[in-house]
Amino acid sequence: MDTQSLQAFLAVADSGSFSRAAEQLHLTQPAVSKRIAVLEGQIDARLFDRIGRRVSLTEAGRVLLPRARQILVMVDDSRRALGNLEGSVAGSLTLATSHHIGLHRLPPLLQAYTREHPEVRLDLHFLDSEQAYQGVLDGELEIAVVTLAPHPDPQLRVVPVWVDRLCFVCGHDHPLAGHGRLALQELCAFDAVLPGPLTFTRGLIESRFASAGLDLPVALSTNYLETLKMMTAIGLGWSLLPERLVAGDLHELDVDHPPIHRPLGYLVHRSRTLSNPARAMLAQLDAAREPAAREWG
Repeated sequence: MDTQSLQAFLAVADSGSFSRAAEQLHLTQPAVSKRIAVLEGQIDARLFDRIGRRVSLTEAGRVLLPRARQILVMVDDSRRALGNLEGSVAGSLTLATSHHIGLHRLPPLLQAYTREHPEVRLDLHFLDSEQAYQGVLDGELEIAVVTLAPHPDPQLRVVPVWVDRLCFVCGHDHPLAGHGRLALQELCAFDAVLPGPLTFTRGLIESRFASAGLDLPVALSTNYLETLKMMTAIGLGWSLLPERLVAGDLHELDVDHPPIHRPLGYLVHRSRTLSNPARAMLAQLDAAREPAAREWG
């Protein structure tokens, strides 16, 4: 099996489309189809069922899928190990981060990194933290800088760099803004606007309310914290947002509850050989770790 055929197979399997796979690989659709046909000939099995416009994996395709990922990760790993022998910090670094961290935490680090290592080409992806976790696990990403999961996969090395304090907030004209000290159950009488239900941050918030025997009255949700800030500021509900977003447009509520913090940091796969550019980036992230993050873990 050649790696180009395996790459085409993964692209079709992940996108569910030969045309979208061709776009991702910068190939023509017939070229992708040819690579899949070559692979099917090598294993003597059909990999995809094509019914109308729908493309789905056959049983043979499902068996090959995780092995194809593993083969390509091993090939990339070998290339990195050989490239590292030169000792130079050059080449490509595939890094994912969330929109919030990319806007509010990473810019000075990225600026310093690109100045110090001008021969590195940053392949930067903005993803939800949960997607970035999976990308590192699947070998598609070398590093992710994201909100950290409460129970990370043991295959990952997870290092906190910053700690966000989450603040209870509302708009200045919201009815809650006129209250003094509030209990959690008083918040439940008003709509909340919060991160999406599958996010690590939402899970952290829900666990606090659940431990108090309360259900969150969520009216609207989005994974973009800046959008949550806007919706909160115009009075669509109260929210919990990082302290860095609170100043000016929002009123911080005095809630009788222990502070809620969420760790932000980086993760890499324990079994992956890191490139020299990745090692240099981790060194910068380690140097930037806040005291609270060092105490976290």
